[in-house]
Amino acid sequence: MKKIVFIEPNPPDFHIFSKVPLPRLGTAILGSRLKQEGYEVKSYVESISELDLKDVLSADAVGISTITSTSCRSFEIAKLVKKAGIPVFMGGPHVTFMPDEALQYCDYVVRGEADDIIVDFVKAMETGEGLDQIPGLSYMKDGVAKHNSTAPFCKDMDKIPAPDFSIISGLDTAGAKKLPIAPVMTSRGCPYDCSFCSVTGMFGQKYRFRSKERVIEELMNHREHGGNWVFFYDDNFCAHKRRTKELLSTMIEQKITPAWTAQVRVEIARDQELLDLMKRSKCHTVYIGLESINPKTLEIYNKKQSLEDITSCIRILKKNGIRIHGMFVFGSDHDTTDTIAETVRFAKKNDLDSVQFLILTPLPGTKCYRDLDREGRIITKDWSLYDAHHVVYEPKLMSYYELQSETMRATKEFYSPWQIAKRAARFDLFNVTIKVWGHTLTKQWIKKNQYFLDYTRALGEAGKKIELAAKKTAEDVKEKFQQIELSGGIPHKYSGAS
Repeated sequence: MKKIVFIEPNPPDFHIFSKVPLPRLGTAILGSRLKQEGYEVKSYVESISELDLKDVLSADAVGISTITSTSCRSFEIAKLVKKAGIPVFMGGPHVTFMPDEALQYCDYVVRGEADDIIVDFVKAMETGEGLDQIPGLSYMKDGVAKHNSTAPFCKDMDKIPAPDFSIISGLDTAGAKKLPIAPVMTSRGCPYDCSFCSVTGMFGQKYRFRSKERVIEELMNHREHGGNWVFFYDDNFCAHKRRTKELLSTMIEQKITPAWTAQVRVEIARDQELLDLMKRSKCHTVYIGLESINPKTLEIYNKKQSLEDITSCIRILKKNGIRIHGMFVFGSDHDTTDTIAETVRFAKKNDLDSVQFLILTPLPGTKCYRDLDREGRIITKDWSLYDAHHVVYEPKLMSYYELQSETMRATKEFYSPWQIAKRAARFDLFNVTIKVWGHTLTKQWIKKNQYFLDYTRALGEAGKKIELAAKKTAEDVKEKFQQIELSGGIPHKYSGAS
C-alpha cells in the first residue's frame, strides 16, 4: 500500500464563507503524518479544486473526512470507490457519532482524533492484522459491526505535524502561498458545552494547546510563503487567557504579526490587557457565538453568558477597533418570530460588522440532537440539509415556515442596500465589500432554496405527512465514475471487485 488519497467533499450549498475556501485541517494533518512515513499522499478539498476521480481510483486506500452536512455526498463517493475494490475509511464528527450508518458505505470508521493512530491503522489495513488493537476504529467482522474502545485525546499537541498544504490538489505547486488565509491550529477542546455544539464530544472539554514555539514556527513558515492573513482554527482561541497572552506577546516581540482572525467568547472583553495584545498583534476580526438576545434561550443553550455580557462585549471591542462577526442561532423552544425581529434590530443598532443568522440544527453527538430525537421532533434525516440554514425539526413556538422565512428575511434585512449605503457613507470600504457580498449571496441563496421554503409552508398545512425528496448531492461524481467505467479506465486490479 503506497498511495493514500484523502477527500474533503463539497458542502451541499454555498454560504457566507464560500468566497474564501479553507481546508479543514484534519486531512491535511493526517496526510502530512503519512507523508512523513513515506507514503504517497494526495488530498482533494473540493472547495479548492475539482475531484480527479481517475486519480482517486488509482489509490491503494481512500480516506474521506465528513461533517454532517457533507455526509450524504461523502457516502455516495465512498460507495463508488468501494465498488472499484479500493478500501475506504472515513473520519470526522458525523461518522464519529454515527459509525454504524457510515459502515453501510465504507470499510472503516476512524472515530474521534486520529493523529496518534493513523499510521498504525494504515499499516494494519495493509496487513489485515491488528485492526482490533487500533483505538477508535469501527469495522465489520463476520457481518457484525465492531467498535474498538475510544481513542484517547492527543496529549502532546506538539507531536502533531504542521499541515503540509502542498499535498492538497490546487495548492501542490505553491502550498500555503495560494491560500488567501492560512488556517493555523493552536489548541483543541473547549471548556464549555453548548447544547447544540459537537466540539466537546469530538475534542473534549479539557483545553489542550501547542507550545508557542511551534505556533510561531508555523506562522514564520506562512510569512515566508508570502501569507498576510491567518485564521486561528481553535474553537475558542482565548479559552486559556494567560496562554493566549503569552502567544500574542511572543508574536509582537518577534514581529510575526499577520492580520488574524479567530473564534472567541464574550469574556475577552473583560480583560483589557488581552484586548491590547490582540490589537497590537493585528487582530482584525473576531467570530463570536452571541447565539441569542433571549435570556431564556441563552440558558437552555447552556451558553453561560447574559445579554448584558453580549452588549458590553460589542461596545468594548468596537472601542478597541476590533471588528465583530456575530453568530446567532434561532429556533429554541423559547424563541418566537418576535425574537428574530428583535435580534435583527439589535445587530443593526449595535453596528455589528457582519452576521450569520443560523437555524438551530440537531447535529448528531449533541444534547440538542438527543433531546429532539427522543421527542420525535426531527422531521428529516437528510443530512445534506443539516447546514444550519434549513429547518429540520419541529419548532415549539413557531411554524416550520415562520422559522425558515423569518431567518431568511433577517439575513436579507441585515445585508440590505441601506446598510451598505450607511457603511459607504463612513468610507468603510472593507465592510462595504462584506455587506455587498452578503447581499448578493443572500439573494442567490433564497432563490435557490425557494423550493424548501415552499416545503416548510406545505408542512404547516399537512403536518409531517409530506416527505421532501432527498437532495442529489453526488450526481457529478456518479457520472464521472460511469464514464471511467465505460472507458475501461478503472485500474484492472480493482475492476473485478464488488
